[in-house]
Parts: sequence; structure tokens; C-alpha cells
Amino acid sequence: MTHTKAVILARGLGSRMRKEAEGVALDASQAKVASTGVKAMIDVGRPFLDYVLSGLADAGFTDVCLVIGPEHDIIRDHYDAVASTRIRIHYAIQEEPLGTANAVLAAEDFADGHHIAVLNSDNYYPISALRALAELPGSGLAGFTKRAMIEDGNIAADRIAAFALTTVDADGNLVELVEKPDAETAARLGDEALVSMNCWMCGPSIFDAARAIPKSARGEYEITDAVRYAIDAGDPYKVVRIDEGVLDMSNRGDIASVQAALRGREVRL
Repeated sequence: MTHTKAVILARGLGSRMRKEAEGVALDASQAKVASTGVKAMIDVGRPFLDYVLSGLADAGFTDVCLVIGPEHDIIRDHYDAVASTRIRIHYAIQEEPLGTANAVLAAEDFADGHHIAVLNSDNYYPISALRALAELPGSGLAGFTKRAMIEDGNIAADRIAAFALTTVDADGNLVELVEKPDAETAARLGDEALVSMNCWMCGPSIFDAARAIPKSARGEYEITDAVRYAIDAGDPYKVVRIDEGVLDMSNRGDIASVQAALRGREVRL
């Protein structure tokens, strides 16, 4: 059975995107949206989120839930007005920005007992990664090679440390998932450790896990903590090795490289 439901986490505050960056010039439209922090709607030929949704459709997903804040009319207005033939767009409201696990919890009714892909709204993932997750029999995580992240994406080598690293056991299941590892931990995990870019296939157990975990040290309910809880409760997560890069649009300095990489790419919703 191929999974066909996906959840995009679009509720974040976009604090890094709001900050002006020295030497980064945006056009008036881009600057206006960047100042709101709604990264997914920045125009890079079309709103960035259009490309993310089109990629999901290419991978066989038919229903996508956008988790947004009550103030995010810019997202709802755009997709209420856009004709789509390949994908049905749904919404879930995360009333407060309480973290990624809390955002997933907002989409529980949408999931309706099914597995769901969970991904960021400010990353463009390779179609191969999305397809691989869709075809998993259970839960899983896309793990990207460091080489591909640096050579095929838009992330410089010195930024890799900002992302989570994961290791797997002999059966390919997730063992360790370390957020922002320090140099010593990164060395221990080794060059073969894969990079997590928050691209998941989550089973129904993720919702009980999201309700059970405490807030993290930074005061949020984190999807990584919920996944660890779900694994401990008996839902293993298979790590799918992906040797392709990801486009990341975390801050204003990323916009030009994302725009160049997506130039000419067809969008069909």
C-alpha cells in the first residue's frame, strides 16, 4: 500500500527569515513576504510552497494538509484561489507556535488513522525521497548523505552541523537522532551518519506520542522527541538513505540559490 497523505508544517514564526541580511538584495515582493516570516510564500518564480506541493504530487501524494496559524490568511487565500487537479489541499490550525510535534497533532483529524508524510514548508525535497517514504510499509525517515547535501543542495559544509544527524542499526532502523551535534558528537557518529531534514513518514502512534512528551529545553514540543517516544513504544522508524540534496530556505541568504535551482521547473498542483 502506498501512502498518499502528507502534512506540511507551515506554522513557524520564520524568525531567521525576518532578519535583514547584509549584502542580500530582495525584490519588493520577496522583501514584503520575508518580513512576515511566512517563508513558504516567498516568490521564487512562484510561491515556494507551490514547488513543494507539486513535488508531493509528483511522488504520488493526493491529499496534503497545511498546518498554519490562525493569522496565516496569505496561505489560505492563495490556495483557495488556485485550481488544483492532482492534489487536494486541506488546512489544520495550530493556535499557538508550540513546536513541530504540536503542529503534527493539529493534523490528527486529517490523518484519520493513516500514515502521513510530515515535512517542512521551507525545504524542497527530492522526489525520490518522497516516493521512498510513500512506499514504506511503516514509519520512517529520509536520511540524506552529507556529500549530497553539500554538492547537490544549497547548504554549505559549515551549515551541516546545524542539522540533526542519525545512525541506523543492521536492519536499517533509526537508532540515534542528535539535533545540532557538537564537534565531538559529530566525530563519534562518523562521516556515514545521515542528515535529517525533517522529512518523515509517521504512523498513527505519533499522535499519542505528541500528547505524551514534555516540552524540550527550548520550550516546545519537538517532533524528534515524539518520534523517539513512538519508537520506544514499539513503532520502529526505517531510515531511507537518499543520495540527493535538499533545497533549504531558512533565511534571506538562501532565496537566490533556491530561485536559481528551481528556475524552469514545472509546477502542477
